[in-house]
Amino acid sequence: MVQTCSQKLGRFFAPGSIAFVGGDIAEMSIHRCLEMGFQGRIWPVHPSRETLAGYHCYASVEDLPQAPDAAYVGVNREQTITVVEQLSMAGAGGCVCYAAGFSEMGEEGHVFQDRLVAAAGDMPLIGPNTFGFVNYLEKCALWPYLFGTNETVARQLPDGSAGAEAGRGVAIISQSGNIAMNLSMNTRSVHLTHVIGTGNQAVLGAADLVEALLQDDRVSAIGIYVEGFRDIEAFCHAAANALRKGVPIVVLKVGKTEASARQVGSHTSSLTGSDELHDALFERLGVIRVDSLDRLLETLKVLDLAPPLRGRNVLSLSCSGGEAAIMADLAPLYDLQMPAFTEEQAAALDSMFGDFGTVSNPFDYNTQIWGNQPAQEQCFTTAMSGAHDAALLIYDHPTVDSPEVDEWVMTLDAFIAAHNRTGVPAFVLCTISELLTTPVREHLIRNGVVPLQGFDDGLYAYSMAARYHEFRARTGSEVELPRFAGEVNPGDTRFLSEWDSKQRLADSGLPVPRGSIGTIDELPSLADDLGYPVVLKAVGPEFLHKSELGAVALKLNDAAQVAGAAQEISVAVAGHGLQAQQFLVEQMVGDTVGELIVGIKRDEQFGPALVIGAGGILVELVADSVSLLLPTRRESVRSAIEGLSVATLLRGFRGRPAGDIEATVDAVMAIAEYALANWEQLVELDVNPLMVLPAGQGVVAADALIGLGV
Repeated sequence: MVQTCSQKLGRFFAPGSIAFVGGDIAEMSIHRCLEMGFQGRIWPVHPSRETLAGYHCYASVEDLPQAPDAAYVGVNREQTITVVEQLSMAGAGGCVCYAAGFSEMGEEGHVFQDRLVAAAGDMPLIGPNTFGFVNYLEKCALWPYLFGTNETVARQLPDGSAGAEAGRGVAIISQSGNIAMNLSMNTRSVHLTHVIGTGNQAVLGAADLVEALLQDDRVSAIGIYVEGFRDIEAFCHAAANALRKGVPIVVLKVGKTEASARQVGSHTSSLTGSDELHDALFERLGVIRVDSLDRLLETLKVLDLAPPLRGRNVLSLSCSGGEAAIMADLAPLYDLQMPAFTEEQAAALDSMFGDFGTVSNPFDYNTQIWGNQPAQEQCFTTAMSGAHDAALLIYDHPTVDSPEVDEWVMTLDAFIAAHNRTGVPAFVLCTISELLTTPVREHLIRNGVVPLQGFDDGLYAYSMAARYHEFRARTGSEVELPRFAGEVNPGDTRFLSEWDSKQRLADSGLPVPRGSIGTIDELPSLADDLGYPVVLKAVGPEFLHKSELGAVALKLNDAAQVAGAAQEISVAVAGHGLQAQQFLVEQMVGDTVGELIVGIKRDEQFGPALVIGAGGILVELVADSVSLLLPTRRESVRSAIEGLSVATLLRGFRGRPAGDIEATVDAVMAIAEYALANWEQLVELDVNPLMVLPAGQGVVAADALIGLGV
């Protein structure tokens, strides 16, 4: 679907003719399109009205002079299906379906949406349950309500060349029409190329739209507000293509909480999927995930206006010790470093200020040179002549009308001059988002300086943009895509016994304790052969939770204890209506440094995924786990383990020995290999605990459970 749609959408998004089907909503959409400056043909369709917005109405789609390149369908649910079928049969380039009442309304709505998809055939369709789209580049809008217009500013592109007012910018894809509308009205100098509301994604999903936008070199970055991806695998391929082309994707993904997920389901019937796995996916693909609309816009702005950032070593310039102090506190939160000046720089700056300032980074140039543009230019140029990756001038513009404002503008011009002299990427950061007015932002952008609005949001945006460029440089623009599996019905899961689970995992290279299975009469001799102490467990697929059933005994030191424990286990499980016919006797593992749980869980969208966390009794006491998509690499596994809270124990805590990290990574990779080899049928896998021994002594899987689809 993606390849054919991305080709077809060129006609749909840049139409020469548009049919508007319906009454008031269609008429409103015509007005919006005319306000954009659309120069193509407009064909209203209504069975009884003579005109819409001053244009002659055609009675039906069949009466149109030719197949429209695009159509806006603003009629009720049942009529929408009929009109879509007519448009598809006529060969229309695509349509937007405004009507609601489809899959977001439950089972009945799903029936209507299935009919809508069938009616569309091969025709691209956005919606239903959407406002539509706005194409700022081609000056057309299939959208009934108000939307923002780009602030007029002659831009300087990151390569230093002059940019036309609408020559490039960022595209917005939003599953919420209202969110899309609000983003379009931003006053942050985020220049937009497209705003697209996806609605229910019945035909075209976010992945299709990303692929289509990548065909336009004027799209510098793509921002996505999403509740759930219709086709997560298709999105992976689209994101990989975006990374390859150097078009960053910034995502605000909601549905983290149970309440949010319920709201998503009622809004567009989307599956939110595991939030942890979305994080893992975004990290794998170099997709930037943000946590607010402000940060979505601010990050897109940096990616659009700034050159590829070389790193996180920044210079902070401010005319206030208070601002410098805040910068010193905030920078580490966003992984930004502020390296000291070189001796030569420090000496030059010290000679300028003497006893009136402290030469350090962040640098407070104080009010001694305020209103003196040549002195400020000299100061900024000297400070920016080091090895910093970027220079940030902390600056808030007055909101009052006064001749004294000229002194503030002098500071900006001095900073711009220093930027031009040194070539250091330059940013102006205001402490409060509204204190960079539109004229100030335009002045900065014209001169190749990026305006950042809000202390936290601005630093966050810089950090996220730097992370993207670091990721792309590190990966060489190529990533290994995660593997997805077909559906398996968890209700038909067949669980293996602990013994069978361990044997299968051992064949993949996972260390397990020495052990044997046998009847109650065979246990003493089996235990003697292993050597003491031993562990005894009832074994069988019915004993999934042995501790709760009383089906396990630890630290048995002789044959008599083994025999007695077997009798006790038999009585205990009988109380639960079970019979222990076979037992597993294993060598007891001691002297552990820490315990992990390593497992595979099957997500409704992603399929099997690897989970690593604190194991043993800590599983239910602390939320200390990380999820990885498969296949994965040793480096990713090691990083995941080292990021756990329990890693403090594994590194050696308060004189205790450090754990065998390399053996732990080996064990996790063995589990991952088993999962990949049994991909289509694996429903569940748990190794808990994976006992980590002191460095050089390895690890042991003390318990294991495998569930397979049947």
